[in-house]
Amino acid sequence: MERREFIGLVCAVTAWPLTARGQQGERMRRIGVLIGATDDPENRARLAAFQQALQEMGWIDGRNVRLEVRWGTANSDYLRKLAAELVALAPDVILAGGNAPVERLMQATRSVPIVFAIALDPVGSGIVDSLSQPGGNATGFMQFEYSLTAKWLELLKQIAPGLTRVAVLRDATITGGIGQFAVLQSVAPSLGVEVRPINGRDASEIERAITAFAGTPNGGLIVTSSALAGIHRGLITTLAVRHNLPAVYSNRAAVDVGGLISYGADLVDQYRRAAGYVDRILRGTRPADLPVQAPTKYELAINLKTARSLGLTIPPALLIRADKVIE
Repeated sequence: MERREFIGLVCAVTAWPLTARGQQGERMRRIGVLIGATDDPENRARLAAFQQALQEMGWIDGRNVRLEVRWGTANSDYLRKLAAELVALAPDVILAGGNAPVERLMQATRSVPIVFAIALDPVGSGIVDSLSQPGGNATGFMQFEYSLTAKWLELLKQIAPGLTRVAVLRDATITGGIGQFAVLQSVAPSLGVEVRPINGRDASEIERAITAFAGTPNGGLIVTSSALAGIHRGLITTLAVRHNLPAVYSNRAAVDVGGLISYGADLVDQYRRAAGYVDRILRGTRPADLPVQAPTKYELAINLKTARSLGLTIPPALLIRADKVIE
């Protein structure tokens, strides 16, 4: 072996322990995640977007960060159990997907930073003190401002001008359910429509209420944003088509499974943006110093197959605006 090669080999061998020690000394960070049901493709897509955004910022699961994911349900007690499990792991930050998960987490801790990717009326529901100054250990991204709710009724009238009655499926147990219906009530007279709430709490109650409402003609349906609507998405879209009810949804996932039309925030994008807040917290920023943000991307989705089955013609102006059209 030549002298130059020998010296290079000695330097490499000598340097290796130093490099290894440097890698071993890098502290593994821990991120908790409390999200919806694992059997929902939408939830899996949201988590994947969050993980990809983290990787782009240099946080690689298994290398310098470890994700502890818990998949929740609508059961409040089970969510509380999962929240307690995550807090007990002493994570550096927790990502929460929705009002119920973040509320259960805040019951379990007032010190571990929490970033919510989706929240309805975070001020009214008590999650934060204000949008500009959250004031506690939680911050993140609101799902939409209440003014958006009026667009659903306007869309419904554009698609089915003859509507005079609209059922509003909501979760009356949450602040967001009350607020969304209040906006719809305020704009309904100007559109010549009467709105009435459907306070479905489970599948059987939702089915009975929609079936009873559909017994009178000239009706339509608005499905407001809630965990309830996500859990029973397939049932609700099926009932709307079965009873010939034009329906508007807050989430594109409903259109993917047969819903007529949806308009709302791009929720997958919300999870990408949430990764940015998680990154800033891991680098030392306090949640109280990160203002709650509104969505920056909204999407209009239309299912033409469903429109044809309902005997409806979608106005060309809406089709031009649509971000997604299912033929």
